[in-house]
Amino acid sequence: MSGESLPTAAAVSCSLVHAPGLVRNGSKPSRELARDAALGERLQAALRGYGDAVAYAPNQAFIGNITPESLWDRPQPWWSSPMPGAKAQGPYGEILGEDAFFGLLRLADDFDLVHLTPSMRERALAALRGHPLFGSRDLSKVGAEPATPGGGEDGLPLHDGAGAVVGRVGGGYDQDQSQTPDILLENLAAKASGTLALLHLLKQAGLDPLAVDYLLGCGEEAVGDRYQRGGGALAKAMAEMAGCTHSTGSDVKAFCCAPVHALVVAGALVRSGVYKNVVVVGGGSLAKLGMKMGGHLAKNLPIIEDCLGAMAVLVRAGKPGDPRIRLDAVGRHLVSSGGSAGQIYDALVTRPLTQLGLKIVDVDRYAVELHNPEITVPAASGDVPRTNYRTLGSLAVQRGEITKADLDAFVREHGMPGFAPTQGHIPAALPYLAHALPRLRDGSMKRAFFIAKGSLFLGKMTNLADGMSVMVDRPD
Repeated sequence: MSGESLPTAAAVSCSLVHAPGLVRNGSKPSRELARDAALGERLQAALRGYGDAVAYAPNQAFIGNITPESLWDRPQPWWSSPMPGAKAQGPYGEILGEDAFFGLLRLADDFDLVHLTPSMRERALAALRGHPLFGSRDLSKVGAEPATPGGGEDGLPLHDGAGAVVGRVGGGYDQDQSQTPDILLENLAAKASGTLALLHLLKQAGLDPLAVDYLLGCGEEAVGDRYQRGGGALAKAMAEMAGCTHSTGSDVKAFCCAPVHALVVAGALVRSGVYKNVVVVGGGSLAKLGMKMGGHLAKNLPIIEDCLGAMAVLVRAGKPGDPRIRLDAVGRHLVSSGGSAGQIYDALVTRPLTQLGLKIVDVDRYAVELHNPEITVPAASGDVPRTNYRTLGSLAVQRGEITKADLDAFVREHGMPGFAPTQGHIPAALPYLAHALPRLRDGSMKRAFFIAKGSLFLGKMTNLADGMSVMVDRPD
């Protein structure tokens, strides 16, 4: 495979939706609130305001206003050390407020499922009218009462961050467990947030929406009905909402590994000549809002899992000097690879690097599972990125590339602190691609390696783990 003709990652967008009112609709909070209604007051008191979410350093890293590496030297805890002068807009995307997002939910709703109160309709309209991506669009749907009474009194209540009921979401087909109001809200949240990331990507790349050929969804939702539980095609729905009318699309499902699987598939589609411009896109996972709330509430911490993450990557045939997706050395966790940490990293790192004639230390930065440790550590889930980097460094020790005394230095030189929300697929390596691209272009970085791992056993169909990795580099 000719290196010069490899597909490139041309642009990456990363956005967050601050949705404190929807935290109660996350899977964990909704189950806990059903068992203990009194928990609602504690949860409500622990929610953050929009200003706090914007000034939160990991969120600023996610949208590109600071680098993830700069988090090493920022005072901790980050949640109690807000960044002065922090902005909601960044070079890779934005931190969207919940009023605007309720408006996006209505724009994403083609079946009159979302009913907003008159006051919320006005708030949503005001937020979207002043937004650079939506101000020039037809927003009449946001301000109008849906024609059908889908929300109804039996619909799922929608709350804002202050705890007020600001609308309802109705269900789909009667007696269809795949189209209950809570599941449809999850799907609409993924569609709306994913479309936000897609629009930011098009703007960043200066790409006409009509030039997009194919979209690959990499989110964790399972859109469908009682006969096709995960039929999907949310990618095509997002394409429609963003005006990519000359495209089609499908969804890639691989638990947390899906973004890297999708990036490799996108690269292969471009490499083969089937499509010229392919977008990998993933919206937020509403089910995972407030997932670690128990540990946070027990330690009197704010609920940091209050943001939906969304990202999009443009893959196309590149110009000379553009960062290449190295399809000639993709790391794959095979059925026969084994499930220990060492076996997984052998399959995902050492084998593809050996194929390219490289050492572990020849890669400038590794992006792994980039979960924000301020979310996971209080919930006794550990510092996930640090654990992965130390495992990777231990492999370098075993291969004689560094000494054991160099392990901590390896983590800092080749890794980064976690900065992504715990949205499953969103922390899976690719948010760092947004930061890597400009450095690969200007020559300050030669190679970045992206590693995603998954837990296929969660689906109760196999005990296997999963994994996929790929390098993006600068041509010589």
